[in-house]
Amino acid sequence: MNQVVLTRKVSESQSERSEIIFPADANALGNLFGGRLMQFMDLTGAMAASRHARAITVTASMDHLDFVAPVHVGDLLILKASVNRAFRTSMEVGVKAMVEDVEKQKLRHVSSAYITFVAVDRSGQGIVVPQLELETDHQRRRYEDAGRRREMRAGETLRRKRLREELTADWHL
Repeated sequence: MNQVVLTRKVSESQSERSEIIFPADANALGNLFGGRLMQFMDLTGAMAASRHARAITVTASMDHLDFVAPVHVGDLLILKASVNRAFRTSMEVGVKAMVEDVEKQKLRHVSSAYITFVAVDRSGQGIVVPQLELETDHQRRRYEDAGRRREMRAGETLRRKRLREELTADWHL
């Protein structure tokens, strides 16, 4: 029996979010809190993942998060997300954050991350997601890069699991 593999184009799930940065989002220097930026990135990535899976998605990991430049109170923050690769129940989503200079109409890169999301049903069980239909060389490169990052993450996950197993009850003393 032939099983049909469902696919979706990257463009079908891309997401974008804009935020004006207010004082409540910032530290004493007037810079956006890193954790708040991470939240915005997670939400933008979740939109892309949920659109791709057409299901609830949960964050499994965030890696390669780089804070390139500060975001200041009053800045217009633009976040963009695309699914880089779909696996069985998980997806790697690339999220890029930029500040828009509205006067000069230029964007300044401030942060980027790779976030892994898992599609789940209402009971929290993983569900199979559609594979990506790649249309451009850029999408093919991101797809291949995501596969390499997954291999690296798997090795690091195993290493951390072994470290946790070796911890004793008094590890923090």
